[in-house]
Amino acid sequence: MDDFSPSDDALAGLAVALAKQLTARSQRLVTAESCTGGWIAKVLTDVAGSSGWFEGGMVTYSNALKSRLLGVEEPVITHHGAVSEPVVRAMAEGALVRTGCDWSLAVSGVAGPGGGTADKPVGLVWFAWAGAGGVHSGSRRFPGDRESVRRFAVAHALERLLQLGAV
Repeated sequence: MDDFSPSDDALAGLAVALAKQLTARSQRLVTAESCTGGWIAKVLTDVAGSSGWFEGGMVTYSNALKSRLLGVEEPVITHHGAVSEPVVRAMAEGALVRTGCDWSLAVSGVAGPGGGTADKPVGLVWFAWAGAGGVHSGSRRFPGDRESVRRFAVAHALERLLQLGAV
């Protein structure tokens, strides 16, 4: 693990802050995860009372499951690849529509150590957050080993959702 990647305590703090924000607004969240493998859902459900604001999560690691569970169209995956803005946006939209939640967040990336390419290097992670105000998306490239990349991705996903909720 990279010495600078977010600690368990830091991730827990983000989850508690998000819990307070969602609870205060009587809003619910759903996740659609790929490279984080359910880590976001795990961090969220570590918070006591999370059933009051967290609907659940889908780990859609395979392209087939992204299509089947979230409605991501196969041509979008084929043309852009699973680690892309169009795919994470479709994942976030699909999760939101299928659950009726107030917010969704989606993550897909290359955590490593292998699998990277010149266009999609190890550490590249795409994010999308969907809510009543539309879909927001962006990418980041994180340093470190597989665990560090995933820790950074969990932290960024939650930090950005907190920011969006304040808007």
